[in-house]
Amino acid sequence: MGLNPKGIRQIQEQLLRVQDELANKTVEGTAGGGMVRVVMNGHQELKEITIAPEVVDPADIALLQDMIMAAVNQAVALSHELADRGMGSLLGGLGIRGF
Repeated sequence: MGLNPKGIRQIQEQLLRVQDELANKTVEGTAGGGMVRVVMNGHQELKEITIAPEVVDPADIALLQDMIMAAVNQAVALSHELADRGMGSLLGGLGIRGF
């Protein structure tokens, strides 16, 4: 499949558009029934962490650490799905399947 310079330029423009969209879309991961909440964008950049005060127990830091880890991992997975959908729409529009 050969692309001419105009086609390559269009692909680059579409890729930049998808990347901009991913930077502005967010996903949320939670743990502990929402006691720990993590917001991440489509570039897997952590944007916000919220921890409910009642979950902060100096006698059980391990539980808080586990909840933070679970929320972050959930947000990362959702962010990857968001990126896959964005890139999939670009690749599908180019007639490239299977990615």
